[in-house]
Amino acid sequence: MSGPSIDGRRVIADLRELERRTGGPDGARRVCWGPEWLEARSFLEQLLGEIGLTPEADEAGNLWAYLEGEREPALCVGSHLDSVPEGGWLDGALGVMAAVGVLRSWVESGEQPPRTLALVDWADEEGARFGRSLFGSSAVSGTLVPDEVASLRDAEGRGIAEVLADCGVQLQKAPLAASRLDRLSALLELHIEQGPVLESEGIPIAAVSGTVGIERWRFRFEGRASHAGTTPMNARRDAGRAAAGLAMVIGAVGETRSGVATVGSLVLEPGVPTVVPGKAEVVVDLRNADAEALHKMLAEVKVASEGVAGDNGCESSAELVWQIEPADFDAELVAMARESCTEVAGSDRALVSGALHDAAEIGRKLPAAMLFARSIGGISHSPEEDSSEQDLELAIRAYAALAGRAMRCA
Repeated sequence: MSGPSIDGRRVIADLRELERRTGGPDGARRVCWGPEWLEARSFLEQLLGEIGLTPEADEAGNLWAYLEGEREPALCVGSHLDSVPEGGWLDGALGVMAAVGVLRSWVESGEQPPRTLALVDWADEEGARFGRSLFGSSAVSGTLVPDEVASLRDAEGRGIAEVLADCGVQLQKAPLAASRLDRLSALLELHIEQGPVLESEGIPIAAVSGTVGIERWRFRFEGRASHAGTTPMNARRDAGRAAAGLAMVIGAVGETRSGVATVGSLVLEPGVPTVVPGKAEVVVDLRNADAEALHKMLAEVKVASEGVAGDNGCESSAELVWQIEPADFDAELVAMARESCTEVAGSDRALVSGALHDAAEIGRKLPAAMLFARSIGGISHSPEEDSSEQDLELAIRAYAALAGRAMRCA
């Protein structure tokens, strides 16, 4: 091993306690900026306090803690505590608690790490409340433009600036968090796979070579609200039917381009059975590991949107919610990740992540790499999300080994 032995069982116990505090029969409730997320943060601060560290929040709401090493810049370890509504107990939280475990192992060994370790809990990785993923990490990478997200509102109609202010974050000042990069050399993240590949191949852990690109757009259709019983079919300007038409073609767009395409939200107005919808809104998520194919998917969806609008006597518009290009992780760190997986589990496997992670955002600016732990049934973003404790322990040990290797790099 390349550092002190990490106590994987203790990390899992921390995860179970987090689940007890912020979960329930319907799954994790750690939606960012909400009370359960703040409770999760409080628990993290407690764990860090137990090893003598005092965390600090940056301008974007990310939480940092530093364990001084022999030299800098620091190696960054961590992930995110926030979850989707009714999410799983491991998504994101595994990486944060494993990072605590890495720092704890060095503190309890009495040794000084060869490089400063910077633990981070990224704010609002999921984007569950406002649809804008990777909020905190994009502020640090420099891609967050406050004016581009200022109009976002949650399901209750509250604006993003107002909600963030309740948590001590000023939206316009969030990009100042980019100064944190000056102290960092690289980022390592541990996560569950959230997919079925490792389980299908009988592999417990693996390195991650990169992430897919994403185009997330909001399509709006405006027709005319009218009586559902008295308006003839040929006289309708049905925004709901236009939205449904777009939803029907989305899957085919993903399949023909070897990507994935999802309608994750469809809202009709006024949303009552006796009224032909006068307005409709569809949020579409497109993903592909190939940048050119992703751009073609988006172009096809835009053409389809205009077509279904015209067919139903509606006007259409498209608004970017968020996008990121496909990203390859640092080749040297990926090689170290594979070595660490081989050392711990005899598994020399690297795969591309179909889910997005903060490492992809920070990888724009710094060398970055990830490890995956096998997911049972490939299920995530669900109360059924799970990984065996044996696989989790292997992943935690491999992550500590990777951190040890990366800390000793020039």
